[in-house]
Amino acid sequence: MSEKDFIPSPYTNTIEKGSFEWSAPSNIALVKYWGKLGKQLPANPSISLTLNNCKTITKLGFKKKTNDGSFSFDLLFEGQPKESFRPKIEKFFERVEEYLPFLKDYHFTIDTQNTFPHSSGIASSASGMAALAVNLMSLEKELNPEMTEDYFNQKASFLARLGSGSACRSVKGKVVIWGEHVETDDSSNLFGVEYQDVNLAFANFQDTILLVDKGEKQVSSTVGHDLMHGHPFAEQRFAQAHENLSKMKSALATGDLDAFIKITESEALTLHAMMMTSMPYFILMKPNTLEIINKIWEYRAKTTVPVCFTLDAGANVHVLYPENVRGEVLDFIKNELVGYCQNSQYICDEIGTGAVKIN
Repeated sequence: MSEKDFIPSPYTNTIEKGSFEWSAPSNIALVKYWGKLGKQLPANPSISLTLNNCKTITKLGFKKKTNDGSFSFDLLFEGQPKESFRPKIEKFFERVEEYLPFLKDYHFTIDTQNTFPHSSGIASSASGMAALAVNLMSLEKELNPEMTEDYFNQKASFLARLGSGSACRSVKGKVVIWGEHVETDDSSNLFGVEYQDVNLAFANFQDTILLVDKGEKQVSSTVGHDLMHGHPFAEQRFAQAHENLSKMKSALATGDLDAFIKITESEALTLHAMMMTSMPYFILMKPNTLEIINKIWEYRAKTTVPVCFTLDAGANVHVLYPENVRGEVLDFIKNELVGYCQNSQYICDEIGTGAVKIN
């Protein structure tokens, strides 16, 4: 499919006012995307686990208005006006107007909240933009009732990507691939696709997020992605991501936890290696991040429990493990890792299925 496939034909229905409400989860990449091309396109493919508990809940109210050539919306975050979000939503609307030509015909009220603590160090852009995208698609489906569910999800992922790249992986599916990959037939740079060949070993897979540093990152992800342009190791990294995606698909399909662990941890460290070798260079890990990693390695070597870590572009540690070892891993976290977390905070999550319509 191309971008033109998401430009709608004239709508067959009208609607004056109403509201929708959706939740959309965050996700954690196993094979990381780092580096952008064009309009929010990935320089390399990625694969992620969709989370279940860390999500954004967004209610979208809409009322018909005279189209005066401008976007009209109010923003509420956890019930309070949030003007600091306005520029990002304005930019998002500008990017998607071609694909949602009704945007200037309505005044919107966007009321959003997160289930995880604000400023917890967990990126909310993926869940937030995915939640907004599925709400907007609900309105478009009212205007075009013939729309199929598959098209709805595909276009929602496409739109979410234009707000935040990784948001396209939060719309549909337990495991999602984003980015063209020669061994994945339906893969695309434009939207995420569900990877369904997942072994029962990964059913109800757990992700306990250790909140090492809840402060604002010293370097934004947007700046970090841009630093891959001209990076001395960029081409090798992009080739490695393609290879690791093939290996990860095989590990997920066969239930090979050892291979899963090796790829997942290598990818996490490679992501941060790219940051440390860009120009300018930067380090987002904290001393306690490294302490936790070493503790996980020691615990796994001593017990053979299949637990591993991954990292986002920040200091927090995602501890990944099968559901059948949940009790012992949580004991390990409480006894040995909580002391490295800011205010002893951590969040228990698990694999989820994507965005859910509330009403």
